[in-house]
Amino acid sequence: MATKQTPKPRRTRAEKAAQTRAALLHAAAEVIAEVGYGDASIARITQRAGIAQGTFYLYFENQQDLFDQLLPTLGQDLLDYLSRCVAGTKDILEVEEAGFRGFFNYLIENPAFFRVLNEAEIAAPRAYERHFDLLRGHYMRALERSWKQGEFPDFEPRELEVLVYTLFAARSYLYLRYSKSEDGPQPIPEWVVQAFMKFVRGGILQGRPDLTAPSIRSAKEQETDDHAREH
Repeated sequence: MATKQTPKPRRTRAEKAAQTRAALLHAAAEVIAEVGYGDASIARITQRAGIAQGTFYLYFENQQDLFDQLLPTLGQDLLDYLSRCVAGTKDILEVEEAGFRGFFNYLIENPAFFRVLNEAEIAAPRAYERHFDLLRGHYMRALERSWKQGEFPDFEPRELEVLVYTLFAARSYLYLRYSKSEDGPQPIPEWVVQAFMKFVRGGILQGRPDLTAPSIRSAKEQETDDHAREH
């Protein structure tokens, strides 16, 4: 006797609208990755999304409106992804390594991201600013929590933003050198991850020899040895 299959629940109007909007944004990212913002026409985007061109205007006022929303949407998607990657980490070292690895994994899953990001500075400057405001705010809050817990006491509060932009830059340039390829983003080599973490230990965790690499000795230990040799 055949069993009755439970019918799938129907999507609400709001769910359908959210799915259509997401499809348009996803299609826009793919088209921009292939031809750039200049040639990413509404016709191309709707064709890629499989949506009637007239439907586009139910979700975006015009092409520029879509461009202005695209990068911040991708940025929030990146942050959500990284939040899952760092869940359960115990200190700034674990957070930074998990986030670093997660960033490059995200690029592999979303190869359009960097072209959308880089060309947005000219094609969608408002989106570009919103994107970095979003990422900077998220990263600053994370570093401030760690700083308040005493994880890198040699830094002043105003210097935390310098750390944020330094770590942003490291990810971007390491992507260009070790991940970017004609076939799309490649996995970041493990030795690059380890080199980056050496930089983090030596640069961020000043004043915290207990969290640095075992080979790095505190100034107090060195002073004790020097004193013993003199006597």
